[in-house]
Amino acid sequence: MSRFRRAVGLIYEVLEAMANRTPMSLIPYDAELTTQQAADYLNVSRPHLVRQLEANRLPYRKVGSHRRVRFADLIEYERACKQEQKNALGELNAEARRLGLE
Repeated sequence: MSRFRRAVGLIYEVLEAMANRTPMSLIPYDAELTTQQAADYLNVSRPHLVRQLEANRLPYRKVGSHRRVRFADLIEYERACKQEQKNALGELNAEARRLGLE
């Protein structure tokens, strides 16, 4: 039943976006994106994304001279970045408490 509710919720969101003329994209989990598409998804610049690729922080493959990023890998990278941010904020908060800066 839970899957059914999620599916209905998703359909509702799509229909609501259509009614409000809000742009929406459905991306297959196994899709390969260009570096520009991946950067747009993460809301970062393409050069920043390319630096992340070259630093091996995000897997990619080359098609000729072009890089392609799997959407599944992009999702995992995004989750890891959010976790890093959460950990860093926790450490900053703990340090502020330790120093009596709250």
